[in-house]
Amino acid sequence: MQDDVDTASPGSGVPDARQRLPRHVAIIMDGNGRWANQRNRARTWGHREGVKSVRAVVDESVRRRVGTLTLFAFSSENWRRP
Repeated sequence: MQDDVDTASPGSGVPDARQRLPRHVAIIMDGNGRWANQRNRARTWGHREGVKSVRAVVDESVRRRVGTLTLFAFSSENWRRP
């Protein structure tokens, strides 16, 4: 099975998926603790699940050859949170 990243045939005039991907992806990671609380789980569980998501995003970004991936993980606002 051919990978969906290489769907266009050469000379078709249709850019393949790599050409349509952004060069820079930025993600603001927020709400893992709230997400866990809404599921009656500990905040730390939510943070561990967030780490799994980050790993998946990094792996997929590498696979798809995204040039720059920015993850903003901590805000100064969080210093005031319990």
